[in-house]
Amino acid sequence: MSDKQHTLRAAATLKGVGLHSGVPVTLTLLPAPVGQGYKFQRVDLPDQPIIEADAELVVSTARGTTLGKGDVVVNTTEHVLSALYALGVDNCLLQLSGPEVPIMNGSAMPFVEAIEAVGLEEQDAPRNWYVLKEPMWFETQERGTEMLAVPTPGGEFRVTVMVDYNSPVLGTQHASMYRVEEFKTEIAPCRTFVFLRELEQLAKAGLIKGGDLDNAIVMEDREGTTQEDLKSLAQALGRPYQEVEIRRNGVLNTTDLKFFNEPARHKLLDIVGDLALVGRPIKGHILAARPGHFGNTSFAKRLKERIREEEKHPALHIDLNKEPVFDIQQIEKMLPHRYPFLLVDKVLHMDAKSIIGIKNVTMNEPQFTGHFPGNPVMPGVLQVEAMAQVGGIFALSQVPDPENYTTYFLKTDGIRYRRKVIPGDTIVFHLELLTPIRRGLVHMQGRGYVGGQLAVEAEMMAQIVKDKTPEPAKATA
Repeated sequence: MSDKQHTLRAAATLKGVGLHSGVPVTLTLLPAPVGQGYKFQRVDLPDQPIIEADAELVVSTARGTTLGKGDVVVNTTEHVLSALYALGVDNCLLQLSGPEVPIMNGSAMPFVEAIEAVGLEEQDAPRNWYVLKEPMWFETQERGTEMLAVPTPGGEFRVTVMVDYNSPVLGTQHASMYRVEEFKTEIAPCRTFVFLRELEQLAKAGLIKGGDLDNAIVMEDREGTTQEDLKSLAQALGRPYQEVEIRRNGVLNTTDLKFFNEPARHKLLDIVGDLALVGRPIKGHILAARPGHFGNTSFAKRLKERIREEEKHPALHIDLNKEPVFDIQQIEKMLPHRYPFLLVDKVLHMDAKSIIGIKNVTMNEPQFTGHFPGNPVMPGVLQVEAMAQVGGIFALSQVPDPENYTTYFLKTDGIRYRRKVIPGDTIVFHLELLTPIRRGLVHMQGRGYVGGQLAVEAEMMAQIVKDKTPEPAKATA
């Protein structure tokens, strides 16, 4: 999948009825600007209110995922979101003329076909991947759902599902998607399913008003069901009776399964759609046992919490083995310091406002000869100096010829030492700009962490000064 954001090339329109509401509805998928994500718009209501596709806005998971804001809701969002997510659409406005996304044939395939018919347009912005760095486990004991997210070596988005309904006809089923490119052929065609025994309960609850044997797989796992029972059920549902037979695999003979494990594959489809509510494409492997919309969306909320925590404290979640932005040779070209006063080993991350660098503390550093012999502790002033050098790299990276500049301390405030630093420790420094750089003045907040714990913090101001003249190019013979 591309590392650039994408939207639709043109509008795509689908018409159908809502599975539970039975209301005719038109869905129009529209191009949207960079960074918008997915948003639903109820164009049938005054002021045409918008509801973001956000796990925090889930208001119900009864036989589908419902989003709500105030009195406005959008029902059964998971199938269209799964198609958008799997096909690599990052930004889309979904306009609805009713309260529910049309069920179509009960799968995601009509949405896939509509999206592919208009095509995608690449946008001038990077895709905002969330890369899973460590395992994350979740369980809902009352529903028996277990979900686990783990990193993938190649950074793919993968899903593996196990369903077990204690049903003699459905049994235990598994499904997997190891590449998102498999979605169109292996997952999207798989339809929603329901047990015959559930239909009357759903009807009494005011649901499945738009359901019929063309948009759902109906299964029966009890013995002794008669045609009279089926006639009574059709009457309860307000549907004309169709003479049907229950096959050996428990499926009513009005349809054929597209795959022997179509129910499990549809559960995988639902997971993809519900995880779209995280708001960012995921690089990781999702494993789910006995999933449902409640568990899926609860897990999506946990993922959002994890993302917020990592964004708040990025240094605590940095991969120390990742390819550095600057290695020690590159750092030496930027900083004038040398042994024993060069206190940065590599820079692992840098963006427009922040930088993360590390210092490996070793016993063979000269300060330990005389500083607390027998109980070596890294001096606090050197911790602050190491932090300042990381900030210096950030500042010098803003000029085209850093080798001709020097960074000078102007002041430090709020220095706090939270724990001792000893040989064998790795200090992870995270510095953020407090104000934009002006006239060479760099004002940053820095924090240093050891083993996930805050060790040192300080607010620092420095100035970068051009105090060297580039050497003229030497003539060659």
